[in-house]
Amino acid sequence: MDISVDPVGVTPPYEQVRAQIEVLIRAGELAKGTRLPTVRQLSLDLGLAVNTVARAYKELEADRLVETRGRNGTFVLASRSQVDDEETRQAAVVLARTARRAEISLAEATELLQRVW
Repeated sequence: MDISVDPVGVTPPYEQVRAQIEVLIRAGELAKGTRLPTVRQLSLDLGLAVNTVARAYKELEADRLVETRGRNGTFVLASRSQVDDEETRQAAVVLARTARRAEISLAEATELLQRVW
């Protein structure tokens, strides 16, 4: 897993780690079931505090991209297609609810989506 952190960057280090792991998952470079390095190991590799990496992992877990199984480690929970499918489904739900509130028909909402596409 190739991750780097810019210690003087504007983005906090935990967010840099989180974002890079998310990109690797979305790109399919980290497949479902892949075990991530331990928090301690990744913090040593990157020269970061353990709590910084732990926060990145917690954020990824909150986004349901990884799952921590206690002493067994942290594993990639979703494949790229599952992540993308879930985001697309959530966006579709938002579109449908918004269209209904605005009293827009399915045909009109579909037309709007086609124009944006």
